[in-house]
Amino acid sequence: MDDLMVVGAAYLLGSVSFAVLMSKLFKLPDPRSYGSGNPGATNVLRSGKKTAALLTLLGDSAKGWLAVFLAQKFTPADAFQPELIALAAIAVFVGHIFPVFLRFQGGKGVATALGVLLALNPLLGLAALLTWLVVARLFKLSSLAALVAAASAPAFAWWLAEPAEYVAVSVVLALLLIWRHQKNIQNLLSGREGKIGQSAKPNTD
Repeated sequence: MDDLMVVGAAYLLGSVSFAVLMSKLFKLPDPRSYGSGNPGATNVLRSGKKTAALLTLLGDSAKGWLAVFLAQKFTPADAFQPELIALAAIAVFVGHIFPVFLRFQGGKGVATALGVLLALNPLLGLAALLTWLVVARLFKLSSLAALVAAASAPAFAWWLAEPAEYVAVSVVLALLLIWRHQKNIQNLLSGREGKIGQSAKPNTD
């Protein structure tokens, strides 16, 4: 029962949308009503309010980190349970993309995945973040950077000799992230993908 509570709490934590919260705090339009329609930091940035976007990024990353951190603390040092930590990591991510508070219509999970990876191993998270930064810097495309970073994460986890459960988490997150970016992949292939910082337009999807 305690394990179920940890996983359930991780899911509920993941369901908190900082994009929506920050938009309300800064009196911005609902992020689901413009741009990509995605309640995430990149879309909030399209509103032109960089502070709101930064706080969204930090909040979504922090909840991913916190869920894993609490699961780690919940597990006694003499009874390390990587399976429980892995389940909490996946639960907080699933909570972000399928939030109970937003009728299961959430974001794509890039920032939350980063927080999860940082909690599992700071070097793993930093490697994924560096990959995102390099690709984003070169191509100015957040979605492409996210896809490359996600696809690289399992390789980084394996290279760092992470437990099999943690490698599995990186694989699951990568697959879910790629799945959530299906439309972005289509836009990238057709040359219609919006670049980082591009002005917001009404959501006509």
